[in-house]
Amino acid sequence: MTVTIERNGDIAIVTIDNPPVNALSQAVRQDLWNAAETLDADPSVRAVVLICDGRTFIAGADVNEFGKPPMPPHLPDLVARIETAAKPWVAAIHGSALGGGFEVALGCRFRIAVPSASVGLPEVRLGIVPGAGGTVRLPRLIGPALATEMVTTGTPVAAQKARSQGLIDAVVEGDLEKGAIDFARSAIDQSLPLPLRQRGVPAVDATFWETTSKAVATRARREDAPLRALACVRKAAEADFETAMAFERQTFLELRGSPQAAALRHVFFTERAAPRPPELAGVEPRKIRSAAVIGGGTMGAGIAAALRDAGLPVTLVERDEAAVERGLSNLRSIFEGSLKRGKISPDVAAERLAGVTGTTDYSQLSATDLVIEAVFEDLDVKREVFSRLSTVCRADAVLATNTSYLNPEQIAAGIRHPERFLGLHFFSPAHVMKLLEIVPTAHTAPATLATGFALARMLNKIPVRAGICDGFIGNRILKVTRAQAERLLLAGATPQAVDAAMRSFGLPMGPFEAQDLGGLDIAAFQRKAARARGETPFAPIAERLCALERFGQKSGGGWYDYAKGDRTPRHSDIVADIIAGEARETPQREWDEASIIDCIVLPMVNEATKILNEKVALRAEDIDLVEIHGYGFPRWRGGLMHYAEGRGLAEIAARLDEFAANGLAEPPCNHFENIGREREIPLEKGSN
Repeated sequence: MTVTIERNGDIAIVTIDNPPVNALSQAVRQDLWNAAETLDADPSVRAVVLICDGRTFIAGADVNEFGKPPMPPHLPDLVARIETAAKPWVAAIHGSALGGGFEVALGCRFRIAVPSASVGLPEVRLGIVPGAGGTVRLPRLIGPALATEMVTTGTPVAAQKARSQGLIDAVVEGDLEKGAIDFARSAIDQSLPLPLRQRGVPAVDATFWETTSKAVATRARREDAPLRALACVRKAAEADFETAMAFERQTFLELRGSPQAAALRHVFFTERAAPRPPELAGVEPRKIRSAAVIGGGTMGAGIAAALRDAGLPVTLVERDEAAVERGLSNLRSIFEGSLKRGKISPDVAAERLAGVTGTTDYSQLSATDLVIEAVFEDLDVKREVFSRLSTVCRADAVLATNTSYLNPEQIAAGIRHPERFLGLHFFSPAHVMKLLEIVPTAHTAPATLATGFALARMLNKIPVRAGICDGFIGNRILKVTRAQAERLLLAGATPQAVDAAMRSFGLPMGPFEAQDLGGLDIAAFQRKAARARGETPFAPIAERLCALERFGQKSGGGWYDYAKGDRTPRHSDIVADIIAGEARETPQREWDEASIIDCIVLPMVNEATKILNEKVALRAEDIDLVEIHGYGFPRWRGGLMHYAEGRGLAEIAARLDEFAANGLAEPPCNHFENIGREREIPLEKGSN
């Protein structure tokens, strides 16, 4: 039995036990239905407490049923059955009550929770809307404004905030079951509130729906579900309960089979699988109880902050005392920023900073479990760091380099016990960005690689194993993105048109806006290193801009001009003149939005295909995660390779041939050559 019933006097306790997250499988739904029937027929029961065993309340639908025909009892019917029960139900929440789990709680007459609990309706993150009355009951509970915020963002709400908003009726300290029984006994001796289906929706200002629709559309960036969720809340406010329920259900069913929902499900399952790749099954990672970071600059401080957020004590090592103080100041700024944004309390900020020890003495690392080097991107400097570390650190301490482009094999050359070394490519800001590229060398032991993935889980990051090449997975593709963007300028497009097209595609900003934000000097340094290796990077216009010290926003101008104190990009006559000069020998053409997108995105697919063929990435899904979490590729498109498969590889190959014939891209790589006979690129789920 997934559901059991016990009695404490006149209070029945219904307990769900469906590990690991008490998902609403068909068996759970049926057992809950039977429990409602049984308890309604029991005259000795006056109220029911719904509680869950394990680490959480009902965390949502059963993912094993995704994509399959639903089996009765259907969730909307179950929620209605609980809501109309003869005895009032009290949802006792610990962990997370999400999606269908929170809809069940909304069907209960009361909701209480422990302080660490959270509630939410995250369905939009899977490209759908709540399907069991969430958008209909929620505005009847907390009003349309708060309901809209919850259902269009999918963001969970912590217990204390949920209590202040009216989402839950009480926060219970101590034993949850006892608190729920006491609450139920107190509640049944008073006048009961109406079930949510019988309540009205508070009125809103006449301009609310129009204003909110514009805000949601801007935030959604062409994602369908948020606006459809808003429409459901509006229907709940303007129609009767049953009409609104039918509208929500129809919307849910329409979205469930949509390409966006399929893409978001793909990302969901890929993210779930990423922290534990199959090739490391059974490999035990090394214990990480302490960490050190070498270098306290922007990246080093961000890594140290991420380690402290995970609760690890951190030693920050710099070359001299002044640099130590700068590093600690950088860390202090990070924690103060989190404090100002309400992410952490003053006590937490102080505790996290107190857990960092600054030093110039490498010998203090003799007992440290993990050391991450984050110094300047210079091979000789990094080698010197690891030469010292391999002398002072334990033989089983994991040593990692944070590098964006350098070869970890060369960085590790000559260190003692190279089996404990690997690359960890954090993305800036390291305490915010979710992606972590994990780069083993030929000598990296499986246990060391597994430790990298274990670290990612500790830091709540998305790990992807990457092979060694210039730029690994993400930055190798980024080079193609930037090269294609410049080819477009040489062929008649403008920076504004290119950026607008990529924003329309779903990226948060275009390639030129992104370069101005990050700084053109960073890529210039990388191109210099590439030329030293005998390569010939393609960046004719960017090189001219850097020669003029137009490095982006920080210098007042890059691809765009910027007014002092204003980050709004403005047309630059200087840039236009440089483009015109460099484009004299290139045939000009008119560019529409779709062609601009293809000229950038499809060569990215081509490069990603090479990356798969070379085993730099083991799975197409890994590339999807890199592009989504490292570079802002629209999540609702499922990632670069999922988009490519949906677009059709034969069509992509044909378009690449067109661009190549006009000198606008490389021709499709070998994996595209026989596309008419048999698809060779390993894009299917779980491929290697």
